[in-house]
This record gives sequence, structure tokens and C-alpha cells, in this order.
Amino acid sequence: MNSDRHSALIIDDEPDIRELLEITLTRMQITCKSAPDLAAARRLLGSENFDLCLTDMRLPDGNGIEFVAFMQIHYPKIPVAVITAHGNMETAITALKSGAFDFINKPVDLAVLRAMVNSALRLTEAGSHTDRKLIGNSKSIQDLRKTISKLARSQAPIYISGESGTGKELVARMIHEEGPRAAQYFVPVNCGAIPPDLMESEFFGHKKGSFTGADFDKTGLFQAAEGGTLFLDEVAELPLAMQVKLLRAIQEKRIRPIGSQSEVAVDVRLLSATHKNLSLETERGTFRKDFFYRINVIELSVSPLRERKEDIPEIVKHLIDKFSLHSGQRGIRITEEAMSALIQYSFPGNVRELENILERAITLCENLLITPVDLRLEQVTAQRQTGQVLEGPIELERYLDNIERNTIQEGLERNRWDLAATADFLGTSLRSLRYRIRKLRLRKG
Repeated sequence: MNSDRHSALIIDDEPDIRELLEITLTRMQITCKSAPDLAAARRLLGSENFDLCLTDMRLPDGNGIEFVAFMQIHYPKIPVAVITAHGNMETAITALKSGAFDFINKPVDLAVLRAMVNSALRLTEAGSHTDRKLIGNSKSIQDLRKTISKLARSQAPIYISGESGTGKELVARMIHEEGPRAAQYFVPVNCGAIPPDLMESEFFGHKKGSFTGADFDKTGLFQAAEGGTLFLDEVAELPLAMQVKLLRAIQEKRIRPIGSQSEVAVDVRLLSATHKNLSLETERGTFRKDFFYRINVIELSVSPLRERKEDIPEIVKHLIDKFSLHSGQRGIRITEEAMSALIQYSFPGNVRELENILERAITLCENLLITPVDLRLEQVTAQRQTGQVLEGPIELERYLDNIERNTIQEGLERNRWDLAATADFLGTSLRSLRYRIRKLRLRKG
């Protein structure tokens, strides 16, 4: 076998299918070996080295699911893709849950096949590309890191569950960046931010003149994420009609832009997340069961911050270092009392809330020292208890923005908008004050 070329093992009892796959992969400069059954495949695995494997689901001496499980134990570094009967999504999902890299339907779409093979080959060459990380050493975080590393090797759709502010998008980015698609785009989309009448155009694109206002061809999110990852954040906000269209696109791995006469093959890994309980939403009828079943091949849960309080000191140090770098303020410290107050706080807004609280505390603190007073935890708690602050992150951020805005505005007016004097008065740097003024859009008068 030529060591300069990639190699593939093809398992199928139909000679015509084996020949089609061999021809396609050979044209991709991949050396192929074929087997008509699992016994022959195991013999080849014992004598040859392979970079990927394609197997039919139904074989004379066993099935693809059993073979995927065998490969997971004996050859875990070889990605295995399964070939399934058209429309048999239940079997495909079972294969993905068993550890299959991906699946392809019969009759085999050669464009989809080539894209899948390229992704599998990138996996054999991939290392960890990410410099993003989950901060902390609690057991839940250690387990989450291990799970991310494992799931990054698969192409199975993953549903990331967890409360608002726990870091679900960070988890999705880590899965992308530690996998074979790291060199391609990670495309996040907030499903709740797209107007319903524009959703199909946003996801699938459109052709010029296909509807009023379509003055040019538009590339949709699926094509923008080609070869990479599409992350559907707040997926529970998708209308039922759009769920049907997305389900078909995911199953067929093809889309049709609005106004187009033909479909386009797409190679995209799908990750999704929401803070809502999707099982409950399906019972209510606001989320389709078949769509949930499709995106929830593997569920990954992210723990709330209150369940891993031992991680708070390390997260605080990381965030202070980050904000110090951005604001130009060096040597910021936090008192033991302030750290203790943070550890005891419940953080309904999770890590996002901790980030907001610290960012504002750095602005408000004097002599670069964060004290319990600078955290304003009592005010946030009181506002929440009286119903003035809801549990969601948007309301909390707005409340904390108002604290910061009022404090800086008062400082500016007391010092007649002398920025240097105001910075001294607030105990911050001139650079940081200018940044805050721009961010909060403060204007004199």
C-alpha cells in the first residue's frame, strides 16, 4: 500500500456498490481495499492500516451497528461511516449513537460521499486546534472536557443543554475546534433573532428576483458553514414550519435556495442548544418530536455555576486578567471578602452574570482593589426579589449596565466632564473610562 496516500476499507456485499465506492475514492487519490462481509473486513484490519472505513448496515454475517461497536473497542482511531437505506433515519441515528463518524444514504450521492470522506480524513490528521477552554477543575468540568474531546471526533448532531449563561456556545466552539472541521467556519445563529418570514432565506439563501426585495443572490447559513459547523443557538425558538424544512435539509444533506430549480449538496455538522427543556416543549406541541429526535442524537449537559462553586476563584482570576488586558488597568486585585461573597452567591445568570459583575466592579473599584461593595450583589438580589430583574440574562445585563451608566454619568457631571479628573474620581484609568463611555454611549448633556 502506498504510504503517501490515504487508505480506506470498504465493506459491502453488493459488488456494484463496492465498485462505485472504489472508483470514487480512487479518483480522490485514496487507496481502497474491499470486503464482502465482516469476517473478511476483520482479516484486512489485522494486516493493513486504514485511515477510514465505509460499511453497509446489512451484511451476510452481521450488521453495521455491531461493527461500529467492534471498531470503537479495537480500532477507535479509524472513523467509520455507515451506508443506510434511503429514509431509514432511525438506523442512522442508532449508528451515530454507537460511535459512527457519519452516515450516507442509498442511493449514494457522490458529492455527499466526497464531502464526508474529506471530513473523515481531516479527522485522522486533526489535533486540538483550540485555545478556548473551560475554566475550572471540578469533576463536572473535567468530565465535560473529556466528553468534548470524544464528541469532537464524531459528526453526530449534538444538543447542548443548560441554563442561560453557562457557556453552551463555548462548548460548541470547542467541539468544532477540536475536530476535523476546525479549519472551516463555525457559524453560530441565534434562532430567536431571525424574523419568521426571513428564516428560509437566512438558512437556505435565495436567488435574485425570487421574491420582492431579492435584489441579489444570497448565500444561506448552510452554505456559509460549508465544510464546517452550524450552531443553532436557542433552537427552541424555531417555528414549527421551519423545523420541518430544517429536518429535511439535515436528513438529505441537501438544500434548495428560494427561487432555485435545483438542490445543493451541503457538508455541515449541526450543533444546537437552548436553555429551555425541549422534552417538555415537544409534549406541549411547540417543538416537533421528529426534529428533536434528529438533533438530539447525543445530549451534552453543561452544569450551572452554583453546582461547581469550587471553580469560581479560578474563573474570577481568569476574568480579571482578561478585563485588565482589555482596559489597560494592571494589578487589579480582589479582597478575600469579595471572593467569599462571590462563592456564596447563587448566580442565576451563571458565568455570564459573573463576567458582567466583575467587569463593572473593575470600573467602580478604587485603588485597583475589588471589595464586596463594588460587586453590588445586594442590589442585584433585591431587584430580583422584587421582580424588577427577571431571571434571564438580558434583564440582568440591562440592570448592571444602568448601575455602571449612572455611576459614570454622576462622576462625569461632578467633574464637569473632565475625563482625567473623572478617571481619578472613579479609581480607574483614562483608557478604561473612554472605553466605558463609548460602550455605554454616554453624551454630555
